[in-house]
Amino acid sequence: MTGVLRKVPRLLWHAVVFEFAMYRNLLRWVARRPSVGAGDQPVGYARLVTPVMCLWIFASAAEVPLLHILLPWRSAQVVSIALGVWTLVWMLGWLAGLRTRPHLMSESALRVRNGAFVDIRLPWDAMAAVTTKEADLPSSIWSLQPLETESGTDLRVGVSGRVNIQVQLHAPMAVPTRGGELAVSRVSFWVDEPRQVGARIRERLVSRNAAS
Repeated sequence: MTGVLRKVPRLLWHAVVFEFAMYRNLLRWVARRPSVGAGDQPVGYARLVTPVMCLWIFASAAEVPLLHILLPWRSAQVVSIALGVWTLVWMLGWLAGLRTRPHLMSESALRVRNGAFVDIRLPWDAMAAVTTKEADLPSSIWSLQPLETESGTDLRVGVSGRVNIQVQLHAPMAVPTRGGELAVSRVSFWVDEPRQVGARIRERLVSRNAAS
């Protein structure tokens, strides 16, 4: 019980940080200023989940005036409107994070991201090989899921519980997560165009090996 209580302040802090990140992502989306640096090549991963998110957003938007009509109590109407608007903004911020924070390819590394949840930097020199293969995650709720394999820990960054790119590392690498550092031997993630992205990563690895 004491251990759980000790985790509460950290969980609350993460919740506050994540909440503000949602609003920042939404502002970036409205201003059309994605989180992409000069010289970085963006790699999208939101195409799969966007239609579902749009349906949820539409349903949340329709629910706000509907509850206002159905609820007979003024206090309940105010509370339902406040919660409905907050939920609507939150979901828009979540989708905005997926759209404005793509994976990135720079001269030095590949950054694997998932909205405000995940940002993993993989140097090109640390990568041994890349394969394109779809795989399902045990859960579709959590975007970051480690999986123990014969060759080590495969850190999976999923979208709707799926990945389609696997990057094998030369040696286990420490990756920061919300639960602490994790030594991973492979990182798997989802992209909109796996064949094209896989080919671009292979070109990078071939050119790096040729240069060395």
